[in-house]
Amino acid sequence: MSIKKIKKDPYQALRYKEFNTFLLVRFAMVFAWSMQFIVIEWQVYSITKDPLSLGLIGLMEVIPAVSMALFAGHFVDQKEKKGMLLKCILAFSVISFGLFLLTWPTVISGYNIQTVLYAIYFLVFLGGLVRAFLGPTIFSLVSLIVPKSAYSNAATWSSSAAQIASVVGPAVAGFSIHLIGVHWSMCSVFMCSIIALLALSQIEKKPILNPKIGEPIIQSLSEGIKFVFNNKTVLGAITLDMVAVLFGGAVALLPVFAQDILKVGPEGFGYLRAAPAIGSFLTLLVTAYVPLNTNAGIKLLVAIFGFGICIIVFGLSSIFWISLVALFLSGVFDGISVVIRQTILFLKTPDHMRGRVSAVNSMFVGSSNELGAFESGLTARLMGTVTAVVFGGSMTLLVVILTGTLSPTFRNLDLSKDTDIE
Repeated sequence: MSIKKIKKDPYQALRYKEFNTFLLVRFAMVFAWSMQFIVIEWQVYSITKDPLSLGLIGLMEVIPAVSMALFAGHFVDQKEKKGMLLKCILAFSVISFGLFLLTWPTVISGYNIQTVLYAIYFLVFLGGLVRAFLGPTIFSLVSLIVPKSAYSNAATWSSSAAQIASVVGPAVAGFSIHLIGVHWSMCSVFMCSIIALLALSQIEKKPILNPKIGEPIIQSLSEGIKFVFNNKTVLGAITLDMVAVLFGGAVALLPVFAQDILKVGPEGFGYLRAAPAIGSFLTLLVTAYVPLNTNAGIKLLVAIFGFGICIIVFGLSSIFWISLVALFLSGVFDGISVVIRQTILFLKTPDHMRGRVSAVNSMFVGSSNELGAFESGLTARLMGTVTAVVFGGSMTLLVVILTGTLSPTFRNLDLSKDTDIE
């Protein structure tokens, strides 16, 4: 199979009806999840005025997401994927409806604030359990919808849909908080999950490709872990992105910047959230026409390095428009990074191991956003908000430099010459 044939048609994956439906489902779920996280962040910080409380939200989600990830990967590889996704979306719907009730003004004013906070943290914790299964299920389902010849193109569009939703969701959350308040913003999140359920009904059940149904869980998990750690390309992409997101997660502190540093309120908070969304959206549109497979290693290193620079500029800025530009460019670089990493995973992972490999990926990368939120909240408490953000960006730069220097194989990675599964 020649990668050049794939490059000629930027809409190859979109020519499959079920893949378009899948994109709607994925966009709706990532959008809802991202929006919910920001709405809850704003609510909790408004109640506590403590940046550490923002970190605790991320910690409450990352603990179950990481601890259950490997088990979830094994379970997903053993089960039918559409049914698994249906259960995940239903569970998320229940959680979002619970948060909708908890943000009701009469609940906030009528109950002890600590009780409400604990209830919010508990539902976020349950959300982490759901997310442990959601990621591997979605990743596995894609390869059952499009043929292998369309994997690279599907990776670009799937990553684009998720990335756009992950930054548009928070941006919409910021404006929604300003226009309709926290409570009705949570209602919007719930409605997004209902849309995802309706769209999913248009996708047929898929066959289970795992030849080892009923395999002992320990043996299954061991096989998945060995594959990731023996495949240097997959391991390098996962590790590099994990560290970058972990230390560059300054966006978790945006409520602090909006309220206390830039003093722009909920409306300005919406603009700050929208800035990376716009940058990412424009970048992902371009990558559909200009694939990033050639010299992928160098491009990934440059993208994450640029992301780190943007985070440092944002942390040092006390001028609103400079902060907006820095966040816009961080979205540009982040979009490039996500597309390259997802393409690596799609091309390098065998069908029967997608659940387990995606689970390992979620442990390293998928949960690093929330772990990064905790790291940012903790360092903000210890160092101060600005110092914490600059520290995170600097650590990102250091990791990129070390990776580029110590790993020439990864630096020279070129996916245009390697489309076979390793």
